[in-house]
Amino acid sequence: MNSDDVIQLFRDTGALLEGHFIYASGRHGRQFLQAARVLQYPRHTEQLCRALGEGFSDEGIELVVGPATGGILLAYETARHLQCRAAFTEKDGGGGMAMKRGFALMPGERVLVVEDVTTTGGSVVKTINHLRDRGATVVGVAVLIDRSGGAVSFDCAYHPLARLHMESWAPDELPEDLQATAAMDPDDIVL
Repeated sequence: MNSDDVIQLFRDTGALLEGHFIYASGRHGRQFLQAARVLQYPRHTEQLCRALGEGFSDEGIELVVGPATGGILLAYETARHLQCRAAFTEKDGGGGMAMKRGFALMPGERVLVVEDVTTTGGSVVKTINHLRDRGATVVGVAVLIDRSGGAVSFDCAYHPLARLHMESWAPDELPEDLQATAAMDPDDIVL
């Protein structure tokens, strides 16, 4: 599965939206990625997660971890392909991410972190820090789409299936076409 295939799958399932959007950062853009729209189809999730795991199939991965919520389905399905365990991290109340709910982690356990979309990489970094604090060996990070414009990197192997540069603007710097168009809430768009 190459980058064009991934982007096309997002388009075909309505997971790559076009219009005028306001991102969580407050910046505005013409595109919005809603990975849940592609992951609602088990056959697409299976295909994407097989591709995520392929880049690490010879690394002896023992556990796949995804930051909640975007990484939960991905962790489970990627672990199924790698024939290992799956877990997820969630907010810990102190600004970090933590494995809770009784998930075990053995010292030296070889872990792959998976995520749907990276913009700043913050949740992944917090997940990596937590895993290392608990003694894990983080082998790498695999993501469906890196939309950071090259800004995200990690201190381990990093394999995005696709990269998508998504321009964004501050509210007072909007191009004319976005100034003339009302911002849309991606959750209100039903396909």
